Amino acid sequence: MRKLGCSIIIIVLLLVSVIAFNFVYGWFADGPSEREVTIEIGNGANLRQVAQILEDGNVVKSKDAFYFRARILGGDTSIKAGEFNIPVAASNSDIMAIIQDGKSKQRLITIPEGFASIQVYERLLANELLSGEIEVPKEGSILPDSYSFEKGETRAQLLARMTVAMDKALSEAWENRSKDAVVKSPQEAIILASIIEKETALPNEYPTVASVYSNRLRDNIMLQADPTFIYPITQGKPLGRRIRRSDIDAKNDYNTYTKFGLPIGPIANPSIGAIEAALNPAQTEYVYFVADGKGGHDFSKTYAEHQEKVQNWYKIRDAQQ
Repeated sequence: MRKLGCSIIIIVLLLVSVIAFNFVYGWFADGPSEREVTIEIGNGANLRQVAQILEDGNVVKSKDAFYFRARILGGDTSIKAGEFNIPVAASNSDIMAIIQDGKSKQRLITIPEGFASIQVYERLLANELLSGEIEVPKEGSILPDSYSFEKGETRAQLLARMTVAMDKALSEAWENRSKDAVVKSPQEAIILASIIEKETALPNEYPTVASVYSNRLRDNIMLQADPTFIYPITQGKPLGRRIRRSDIDAKNDYNTYTKFGLPIGPIANPSIGAIEAALNPAQTEYVYFVADGKGGHDFSKTYAEHQEKVQNWYKIRDAQQ
């Protein structure tokens, strides 16, 4: 009888050991998912609700098994809300770590160099993963870049980060400006940088274009920058038609064909490269430039030289039509 009792105890202990082993093993074993899966956990979701979400997403075999293992082995860190990428074959333990760490899936939204603020506004408004309303940001206040965001983040929050990024970049560039910089304030630097940005698509030309406009400002010559008379018409968007004589002759605070000095404000959101060029222009005697037909520009010191290059550009343009 005593031997039978001992045998039963041993069997029970073995069964408990097997169950415990399987319980723990199931916590660390590979999960059923054969591809990366994105799950979404709402604010206030409890562990049972999360277990259901995981089973529905086929990242755990059993919601009940996950729930009980998580209660005992998952620690006391709370679950975070958000979107989470669950890797292929992630274990229960892996999944719990992901949703407790709160490292949500990141998405990117890109603001190209030279985007006008109305274009930034429209891009943010068109992204359905963002929430909330915003107004058109102040021109020149956004640093072009790619920004990460989480689903449901407000547009205002993202816009604020873009503004902080510009403030920081401008402050650093201003501190490192050349003694030869013609602009007298950070705001003037943004204005000049926005013209440089709109005049050339080649970053390696920024310092040379900056030198042309710096020389003109220094010598009190009108800038005569085409993008400045286009801005009041389109608010920074493409013109979409040929330039008219009336556009060039329009008298307003932006048109540098009818007013001396810089426009009243920026005409786009310039890149850090354009800002640095405005504050550190190349040392040249150039006061003119024209398209070279290859995506860049030809620069000139004299009007006569410039006219030759303009005629050359006309020939190239006509040949391309």
